[in-house]
Amino acid sequence: MSNTPGDLLKEKLDQLQCHFTWRPQKETIDVEDVIFRLHDSIDMNLKYKEQSYNQLAFLNCLQGNCEEAIQNLKEAEKILREEYKDEFERRSIITYGNFAWVHYHMGQLTEAQSYLDKLEMICKPLSDGPRYTAMIHEVYGEKGWSLLNSAGEYCEEAKECFAKALEQDPDNTEWIMGYATALSRLESLSGTPESRDQSQSVKHFRRVLELDPDDAVAMVLLGLKLQMLRQNEKANELIEQALQKTSDLPYVLRYAAKYYRQRGFVERAIELLKKALELTPHSGFLHYQLGLCYRSKLKYSHSRYPRNPEFQQKAEFINLCKYHLEKSFEHRQKTAIKPQLVFAEICIISGEYSRAEETYRRLMELVDIRPENMQSICLEAGLFELHQKRSETNAVRHFLKGVKIEYNSIERQKCRTNLEEWVERKLLVNAHDSKALGVKAFLYQLDGIKGRAIKYFEKALKFDPGNEEYVSALSQLRI
Repeated sequence: MSNTPGDLLKEKLDQLQCHFTWRPQKETIDVEDVIFRLHDSIDMNLKYKEQSYNQLAFLNCLQGNCEEAIQNLKEAEKILREEYKDEFERRSIITYGNFAWVHYHMGQLTEAQSYLDKLEMICKPLSDGPRYTAMIHEVYGEKGWSLLNSAGEYCEEAKECFAKALEQDPDNTEWIMGYATALSRLESLSGTPESRDQSQSVKHFRRVLELDPDDAVAMVLLGLKLQMLRQNEKANELIEQALQKTSDLPYVLRYAAKYYRQRGFVERAIELLKKALELTPHSGFLHYQLGLCYRSKLKYSHSRYPRNPEFQQKAEFINLCKYHLEKSFEHRQKTAIKPQLVFAEICIISGEYSRAEETYRRLMELVDIRPENMQSICLEAGLFELHQKRSETNAVRHFLKGVKIEYNSIERQKCRTNLEEWVERKLLVNAHDSKALGVKAFLYQLDGIKGRAIKYFEKALKFDPGNEEYVSALSQLRI
C-alpha cells in the first residue's frame, strides 16, 4: 500500500460527499448533454444556480478543464454567500468537497488539504460520523438534483435522496419539488412501480404550491400531470396562471407548450417554443418539442400530388420536423432516445429508409440505457424490418431481444404481441415452420409453462435437427 502524500490525500477525498464520489461518472452519462442542460438552467436563471455550477465544475474537471472548473466553483460559492448567509457553511459542504477534488486533479495538494481542513471545521459540530462530511438534508437534496440532472437511470436513487432530505426538513420546498419531479418522471416510465399510479406526484406538487403559491414551475408541472389525469379545467387554469406569472422563463414556456400541443393547439405551442428558443437556443428539449409539433401537423397533410400546395406544405413540415429533431439529439446520442425514434419515423414517412435503418442500427448498439428505452428501440426497429424492409428474420430477432430484457414495460408487451401474431401467421401457413415453433416454445418458457415449452422445442428440433439454441433450451428445461 502506497503512503505518498497524494495517496494519503486521496483516501481522505474518497470520504467526501460531492460530485466526485457520487455514482454518475464519465462512462455512465452523456457528458455533452448534461453540460448543455446545465448551461441552459443557468441561462434560464432558475433557482439553485449554485447546484448547476457545482455539477458543471465536476464535468469540466472530467474533461480536463480544471481552471474552468475552479471558476464554476467560485461562482457557486459566491451565490451561496449571497443567497444563504446564515446557512452558508452547511450549504458549502459539496462545493468545498468539489474544490478539494479539483485541486487534487491539478496536483495542488496543499490547496486540496486546505479545503479538507475547512470541511472538518464545518462538519465536526454537524455529525459524529466521517470527519470531512455530514449527511444533512442539504447534502442529500443536492445529491438528488445532481442524480436527476445526470440521466434517467438515476431517477430511483434521486427520489430516495429527496426522501431522506425531507425526513430532516419536511417543509423544504426545494426538496419537495425534487421529490415530486423524480416521482413524476418515474410515473411516466413504462414498467416502473410508480407507473401503476400516476397521480402520486400530484400531492407533492400541490404541497410546493401550498408553501410557495408563486412557484410557476410547480404550477406548470402540476398542470401537465392533471392534463394526463384528464382534469382539464384545473390543468388549463394552472398553465395560464404560470404563464401570467413568468411569461419569459423558458422552463415554464417549454412545459406550457407541451400542454398546448397535447391539447391540439399546435400553433400556440410553436409560438411558445420559438419564444423559449430565442432565450435558450441550444435546448434539446425545445427542439424536440418543436419536432413533435411539426409531426402533429403532418397528420393533416394527405395529398400525394407534388403540385398540390398541401403536398408542398407536407414536405416543409417534414423538413422542419427533421431539422428540430436532429438538433435535439445532436449532442445527446445516448440520452435522447425518443427524439431519435421519432426522427426514424419521419424518415420512414419521407421514404428515406436508409437513414431510418442507420438510426435504428446506432440505437441498437447503445449500452447502459434504461431497459424500457432499449425495448422501445427493439420494437420500432422490428416494426421497420417487418413492414418496410419485409425482413421477418430481422424483425423477429429485434422483437425477441426486446422480450428477453427482463423488465415488464408496455414496450416489452408490444414486442411479445408482435411475436405471437407472427408465430400464428407462420404456423397457419406451415405447421412445420421450425423458427415459429422455436419462438412459441421460448414464449412458453418465458411464462414458466415447462411442459408446453419442451413440447414445442422438440417439435422445432424435429424440423431443424441439431439447432444448438433449441438443444440448449431443452437441456435447461429438463434439468
